Order: sequence, then structure tokens, then C-alpha cells
Amino acid sequence: MPSAIGFWRLLRPLLFQLPAERAHQLGVLLARALPASVLAAGASRGDADIARAPTLSKRLMGLDFPNPLGIAAGLDKDAQAVEAWQALGFGFVEIGTVTALRQPGNPRPRVFRLPADGGLINRMGFPNAGAEVIATRVERLRQGGLLRVPLGINIGKSKVVPAEEAAADYRRSFQRLGELADFVVVNISSPNTPGLRDLQTVEQVHAIVDAIQVPNQALGTPRPLLLKLAPDLAEEDAVACGRAALDAGCAGLVVSNTTVDFSGLATRTTGLSGGLSGRPLYERSTALLRTLREALGRGPVLIGVGGVSDAATAAGKLAAGADLVQLYTGLIYGGPGLPRQLLRGLLDLAPDEH
Repeated sequence: MPSAIGFWRLLRPLLFQLPAERAHQLGVLLARALPASVLAAGASRGDADIARAPTLSKRLMGLDFPNPLGIAAGLDKDAQAVEAWQALGFGFVEIGTVTALRQPGNPRPRVFRLPADGGLINRMGFPNAGAEVIATRVERLRQGGLLRVPLGINIGKSKVVPAEEAAADYRRSFQRLGELADFVVVNISSPNTPGLRDLQTVEQVHAIVDAIQVPNQALGTPRPLLLKLAPDLAEEDAVACGRAALDAGCAGLVVSNTTVDFSGLATRTTGLSGGLSGRPLYERSTALLRTLREALGRGPVLIGVGGVSDAATAAGKLAAGADLVQLYTGLIYGGPGLPRQLLRGLLDLAPDEH
């Protein structure tokens, strides 16, 4: 049977000739269309069950993660291919960002590859089908018993909603989506929605998380909440926001979103704007992760994202204090065989390194 790796070797040159966003959309559609058996055949060294190796499993936030590697928000905004990500070996999936209202996002082109840097720049602006449509999709997955790993739902502010109504807008999204998620990530850190990063203050964090906690605590089983922060925050501001989130009842943080700092790139970025992800983000996001772990202690769950592209960078996130790690840009460049290759690399490390 042909494997996902075999398909990727044929398709990658063709996909990379297409505009980045179109290639991304096609990749998601292909992932959704391919049988799970074909996707799972991408396991490195034929280890179809490497993604469920007992020594990689973790129990966090009351949830069982078969391994610490997840899909980051942004790759599957509309929950179109959740089963495919599971089949590729990911130990959890985070969909979104989802907004209460359906929105088209920013004008195109809005995604740009930086192959020489192993990076991407995106200025998407939270294009998504809206909370109602995505809730229906997740309900079908739940009702069909198709979810085999924890599912996170990342929620953001609708662009048309003014900042003073942000807390109510996040609450509306949670009311429709919260009960369908295993955990919920509150995104206040994308650089592509005007004014969104201005919500990264102690006062706004408290207001937004407190608003979400009202319907959350009314659930039979309240869902773990995590706050996603930007790598461009000053360390003291990031720590203050992290403490505010924990004080408001969050289980932890996702560190980090994309950066607006394009310095040091090999690729010319004149005229480009948005958030930079991938390899150039690794050092900055990992340093912030380490700072937050040292400041906040071992209690909160920290998910490390930004520049993970192989076992070494994943291990670097874990060593810096991450409980879990996520891929986005690394998967775009590395292809469907990367998750299991990365997990095999983690297994080959000494036990105290993973």
C-alpha cells in the first residue's frame, strides 16, 4: 500500500509551485480524503504504533495524551481533517482559531513561504466558518466516536467586535464550542487582527477569562483553559499575563504565537507584514517558554510551539519546560512522515530527556 511519505515525495514539488495558501488548502483536502490506513503507513521504520508508545504518553489536565506532539492552531482552522492528523501520529489536535462570527479574513495574498529560512509569514486574520459551523463538525466527530486523541479548540475575537466587547465575544464562542472540546485555548496574541494583541494586559486577561469561566464552570466537567501569548511581549509583561491567567483559573499557557520581528532572515521581506513562524521563531519562543516556566513553577501546563521541526527542537522545548509541543510550519516543510520520525527521535533519547 502506498504511504503518506510516498504521496508527499510526489506532491511536494507540485504543491510548492502553487501559491502558499492554495497549496495549504489542497494539502488539507488531500489529508481529509486519504484513508487513515494510507496516512498511518507514513510511520518511520514501519512503526505504525510509535505514536502510542507507552513511554511517550502523558496525563495532563485530566486528559490522556498518547504522545506529547500536537498540531498547532492555524493548520486546520475549520476542523476539516482531524482524523487525518490523528492517523499521522499526533498525540493531540488543536483546531481554529474559531471566532463567534464567520469571517473571511484579510485580503489575499496572505501566506508567504520563506524556504531559505524554513519559515512562513501569514497575515490570515482568522478566516473561519464560525463557531456554529465548526461546532456541528466537531459534534459529528464526537457522535461518531472518531476522536482518539484530545481535541483543543482555539478561540479568538471576531474582527468586527470592538475591543470593549471582546470578553462577551469570547464567551459566545465558548458557549457554543466549550463542551465539545477537551481543552480550550484563548488566543489574544495573533498579530493579524487589529487591536488583538492590545488584549495582552493583566486587566483584559482577567476580564476575558472570567467571562469564559461563567459558562465553563456551569458545565458538568469544566474544561481546562489555556492562554496563548505572543513572543514579542516583554518578559515581565508575559509573566504578568501568565499569572493573571492562572489567577483566573487557567490550567496553563501556549507559548508562543508568531512574531512580527523579521530581523535576521535570509529572505527579503520588504513589503511583507504578518506573523513569522517556523525555524526563525524557535530561539525566541523557546526563551520565553523557559522564562515562563522559571517564573511560574512546575504547576501550570505549558505547550511549546514555534520552530519545532525535528526531534532535537522538540526535545529543546521539553527541556525548556514544555509539557507538550506543537507543529505547524515544520509539517509544511517536513511532510506527513515527520510526526512519527520526530517521535522516534524522542524515543531514542534518554528517558530523562523526554
